[in-house]
Amino acid sequence: MTASVPRARIERRDLLVELGTEELPPKALRVLEQALADGLRTRLTQAGLVVAAIESFATPRRLAVHIRRLAVRPPDQLIKRRGPPLRASFDAAGAPTRAATAFADSCGVALEALGREHDVKGNEYLYFEGIKTGTATVTLLPGLLQQTLDALPTPRRMRWGAGDAQFVRPVHWLVLLFGREVVPASMLGVEAGSVSFGHRFMAPKALHIASPAGYAKALLTRGKVIAAFDARRENIRAQVEQLAAGLAGRAIVGDGLLDEVTALVEWPVALTGQFEPRFLALPREVLIATLQEHQRYFAVENDAGLMPWFITISNIDSPDPDVVRAGNERVVRPRLADAAFFWEQDRRQPLAERRLALDGVTFHDKLGSLGARTDRIGVLASAIAAHIGADGGETARAAQLAKCDLLTAMVGEFPELQGCMGRYYALADGEAPRVADAIRDHYLPRAAGDALPASGVGDAVALGDKLDTLAGIFASGQKPSGTRDPFGLRRAAIGVLRIILEHRLELNLIELIDRAVRLQQIAGIDAAAAGVSADIYDFVLERARAQYLERAADNGISTEMFDAVLATRPASLLDFDARLRALVGFVARPEGLSLAAANRRIANILRKSEPAAASLQPQPVVRELLREEAERELHDALLAMRAQVQEAVTAQTYARALDLLAGLKPAVDGFFDRVLVNDPEAALRNNRLALLAELRALFTGIADLSRLPG
Repeated sequence: MTASVPRARIERRDLLVELGTEELPPKALRVLEQALADGLRTRLTQAGLVVAAIESFATPRRLAVHIRRLAVRPPDQLIKRRGPPLRASFDAAGAPTRAATAFADSCGVALEALGREHDVKGNEYLYFEGIKTGTATVTLLPGLLQQTLDALPTPRRMRWGAGDAQFVRPVHWLVLLFGREVVPASMLGVEAGSVSFGHRFMAPKALHIASPAGYAKALLTRGKVIAAFDARRENIRAQVEQLAAGLAGRAIVGDGLLDEVTALVEWPVALTGQFEPRFLALPREVLIATLQEHQRYFAVENDAGLMPWFITISNIDSPDPDVVRAGNERVVRPRLADAAFFWEQDRRQPLAERRLALDGVTFHDKLGSLGARTDRIGVLASAIAAHIGADGGETARAAQLAKCDLLTAMVGEFPELQGCMGRYYALADGEAPRVADAIRDHYLPRAAGDALPASGVGDAVALGDKLDTLAGIFASGQKPSGTRDPFGLRRAAIGVLRIILEHRLELNLIELIDRAVRLQQIAGIDAAAAGVSADIYDFVLERARAQYLERAADNGISTEMFDAVLATRPASLLDFDARLRALVGFVARPEGLSLAAANRRIANILRKSEPAAASLQPQPVVRELLREEAERELHDALLAMRAQVQEAVTAQTYARALDLLAGLKPAVDGFFDRVLVNDPEAALRNNRLALLAELRALFTGIADLSRLPG
């Protein structure tokens, strides 16, 4: 065993690590920053060094970490080790055996320095106790840093120059300061030092870092770099909002765009720019996509709508900002002109006329064309609409048009506008508003927290689309594995869950999944016979498990409760939800845990019995064979409440059903206290097993309580 040995005074220093690179991938910058800080913290902690305060930095050309007050060495360790038994340590002549000398060597001492120790049984052993001095931090750091860099989740590593070093981008410098001391190290093709570099254009000369504590200030004042990502992000936000207010408007500042722009600059300078007001005739989403996705500009709006202004973030404090502004305006103008051209061209052909062309576009090499997929979605959406009261004609029309905008020039240029542009084109063609809205909404929800379809027609088409995706990809043998999910099946499953549960749609999910699977036509594969439907049901319900357990602190649901309901495989998600919420209240009652324990006992007894008795469909109980009073009382209690419980289950009032079943506790306790189930007489034994099976069937009509902890 080891334990830290307290020291009166431990010297501490700040540590600075900075890796200077070519421009890093902007969408990976925050992940790399966090991984570097977390990786160093973890490895230093594992080495016995306490990390009290850590600050990370990230710009397009650097990743850095500043750790305050790191000990110059880990604490000394008090080591206590028990060696071989004394009888195995010396031979009959008293000479040490190989076991004894090997133990002494492993402890780094002479055999004579070892002590003796007795265990509780009086056996005597060789024993060592000593102090292991911690390795100097400056010695540990290069190895720990190299391990951290090797483990970074880099999108793709590359090589540069003639060396063998690999990183996400070429590395040009490495600062490794422990206090004011440079830690000797060589990694990723560079030698560690105390020299950094500031802004590529505004402060390109070498920048000496005197100490870790002065790093951020040195970069800011002498290097023209705001090193902290969050500080730079808020600086950009403040500049953008200030400029927008000066235009009597407000900036559209999305978190994703703000993060990406922050990852592209080291010294942000916000500038306004204009475009021709005629482009305001384009759909709002087209303008925003052009400005944001193509140019990384912030759009500006007021109460009347979008304004003919944008705000761009330059990475340089130019002496002539008008030149920078003019350059950005010159670049955005042809982008907007292209969008206007696409808008005019696309509207020359009605959306419905593009439907036949979908038959010639491959959706998946095993699943046919987009046209075939459209027809499958239509069948599913119409079936769903009939159950939820949505207009059947509008649903069928929306399903046929839902994918047509994929063939438009606008969506070809801006894939993120699929569905959105379909709505605009449908309205321009005179389609019913709910049909147009459903074309847009059938992709919803696109991400966590996203809006849901606005109508029953939208719900039906969205569910049809997602169920067809799940059925097709599962049937083709490409279900997700590990973290890989190229077809977005997890997102599709969560979408199904959210639409049904949040819009309270009473649907038979098992039947819908099975229908979606049977619609798939895959050569050589009988998906319906291959258990694909059951796999999809399990996949969707696993997403439900995660959704419920994320809110466990609020809803009181545990994984055991979820499993207890899942064992009954309810066809309706609303029914599943109702059972689960009723179970939460039941488990909170004193009778709940007792009856859960009884159900586990019954399940074990039936599992070991004959298959007929173990069936959840119980054999009839013969009243004349109930010899003990306790078993007759249990049977009478079952008969008295069976009809009421079944009526409550049919009405999905599960809390009421469980309230009734809670009343069985005295009879169940009495049965197990006074009745021998495995009676030597076969007829009595089988009758008692049938009684238990009948009892268990009444409970499993709601949930399998044997899965609850007790």
